[in-house]
Amino acid sequence: MSETQPQAAVAGTKENGNGNGKRKRQLLLLTFALILVAIVFSLYWFLYARYYEETDDAYVGGNVVQISAQVSGTVTSIKADDTQVVKAGQQLVTLDASDAKVALAQAEAALAQSVRQTRQVFLNNDTLAASVAAGEANLVRARDDVQRRQAGIASGAVSAEDLAHAKEALKSAEAAVDQARAGLAANRALTDHTNVTEHPNVLQASAQVRNAYLNYARVNIVAPVSGFVSKRSVQLGQRIAAGSPLMAIVPLEQIWIDANFKESQLQHLRVGQPVEVVADVYGSGVKYRGTVVGFSAGTGGAFSLLPAQNATGNWIKVVQRVPVRIALDPQEVQAHPLRIGLSTTATVNIRGDGKPLETANVTNYQTSVYSDLSKQADDIVERIIADNAAGIQPPKKKATIVVPHT
Repeated sequence: MSETQPQAAVAGTKENGNGNGKRKRQLLLLTFALILVAIVFSLYWFLYARYYEETDDAYVGGNVVQISAQVSGTVTSIKADDTQVVKAGQQLVTLDASDAKVALAQAEAALAQSVRQTRQVFLNNDTLAASVAAGEANLVRARDDVQRRQAGIASGAVSAEDLAHAKEALKSAEAAVDQARAGLAANRALTDHTNVTEHPNVLQASAQVRNAYLNYARVNIVAPVSGFVSKRSVQLGQRIAAGSPLMAIVPLEQIWIDANFKESQLQHLRVGQPVEVVADVYGSGVKYRGTVVGFSAGTGGAFSLLPAQNATGNWIKVVQRVPVRIALDPQEVQAHPLRIGLSTTATVNIRGDGKPLETANVTNYQTSVYSDLSKQADDIVERIIADNAAGIQPPKKKATIVVPHT
């Protein structure tokens, strides 16, 4: 027994020594691994990561063109539906044009009547001038009659009664001349410094024709831009008022990325810096090249429907985010189309200073599908004026009204 106990004690001491040495080696390896990871991470951050700002709070944005009625009416046809592609100028909805057509006919008749009446006013200048000339001739004759009768009073050849009648005729002739001159002046006040085409009455009637024609043409609601139809709410037979929303058109070639960066990430972001965008719909295999084009004037919370009231007693600080707009390469978007609202991840390369905010480009959206309406209205006005101001002969050929986009 005495020999066995010392041998067991020696064996236990050796096992403890081996265990402690193994643990020390493991701790050293773990420490070395942590140091290596820290060094690698530091080098990664110092050489690469510190030059990039990334956020996955980024979504595809774009223009949503709301289509609404410009005039009231009853829907008679619908020629576009959700998910369909339409071209700029293509007809979308047609309204009943009966009332607008009657109003246009009334306006055209009023313009024709105004032109004829105005032309008559100009012709009255000659008539009134002739009346003035005739009155002046009568006045000269009346004066001569008075002078002759006054000469015959002394010899008794003319009675006093005849002289009195001659003097009364002279006064009447003078009054007639004054009246004719006043009428001519009054008529000339309506025609001075103008002509039939530019007369105020004709211009007013012309404006009524243009307004009636625009209302008549606008019963055909057309697409202002090319794109995909969405959110169609109009139905056949529906009575709609001016301004009623009917549908929306989304031009998918005009899209961008709204990346919501934290306020702590904005320090080095500048307009013009390059961006790499990855959309969740395609995955990391498809990368879009973009450019920072602008920053929102405030955080999302500042422009929300119910902004946070930070002056309350139970205030809790929340990191705010600012929307940053990123323009994409149109060719890449055409190769891999995106839809509004899709999730993306945006990574901005913040190397360099970029451009100051004041140099951001100004966007100009415009459409020309409505420009022809004014010209068509002007053509109708010119035709009516020409037909009614040239003379009493009827026009050779009556121009027909062409409603655009039918």
